[in-house]
Amino acid sequence: MRVVISGSSGLIGRSVVAGLRARGDEVTPLVRRAPAAGEARWDPGAGTVDTGALEGAGAVVHLAGAGIGDKRWSATRRHVIMSSRVQGTALLARALGGLGHPPTVFLSASAVGFYGDRGGEELSEASEAGHGFLAEVCRAWEDATAPAEHSGVRVVRLRSGVVLSAQGGALARQLPLFRFGLGGRLGSGRQWLSWISLADEVRAILYALDHQAVRGAVNVTAPAPVTNRDFTHALGRALHRPAVLAVPGPALRVALGSDLASEMVLASQRVVPTALLAAGFAFDHAGVDDALAHALSTGV
Repeated sequence: MRVVISGSSGLIGRSVVAGLRARGDEVTPLVRRAPAAGEARWDPGAGTVDTGALEGAGAVVHLAGAGIGDKRWSATRRHVIMSSRVQGTALLARALGGLGHPPTVFLSASAVGFYGDRGGEELSEASEAGHGFLAEVCRAWEDATAPAEHSGVRVVRLRSGVVLSAQGGALARQLPLFRFGLGGRLGSGRQWLSWISLADEVRAILYALDHQAVRGAVNVTAPAPVTNRDFTHALGRALHRPAVLAVPGPALRVALGSDLASEMVLASQRVVPTALLAAGFAFDHAGVDDALAHALSTGV
């Protein structure tokens, strides 16, 4: 199968490309620069994409988007975060809808930020959207897939949790402090964290590509979310280091900006992967201790 993929240079995208090629699929990355052999060009800002690369492909996997936690959320940064997701998704969805031989499936990234800050409420794909900037971004992001769905393409909206990898993301940023014994809970530590190992994230994406029953919103999270306090203790155990410190909520809001800290670091999202489990997906790393051990032992 030929798979067209955006965001192929990101943490998840690199691993998805490797997973696809390892099983014999042909991969066509979408790039904004001049394309090399085997690549195709697109420019979401200009509203252009090489439709020849999309025509006749088996699937499109859309993972592109500006980093949410990379910078403070100024008005300019909020615009970049929103537009980088909605413009690209809408462009691909419209393009797929206009093809003579469109791909059979369109996998489009989203995130558990869709649910907002929900305390201890258990959240499935049937749960309503929450409130806040991230929830607004995720709703618009997912809504932008509509043209592809209306044209008959199977659309999967991947609501990913925090992806655990030693190579990047939240875990990689925490490792230096924890290795020096300076790790600790964030805020009260009672907020729920919905996580998934990088290996299972990739396996879930490939599973969604292959299984017709997987469609619509899909929570790509492990079946056992944990509180921030429990995650902190698990990471300390995995590194054989103490993890008894705490970073107060007010300090996080000063360091990161109030909105970013409240919606990303201190928000509570207890998400369960109901759709994946119902479709028969089996997690390799269902528990956080196992996921952390895998990430640290493999460097992945």
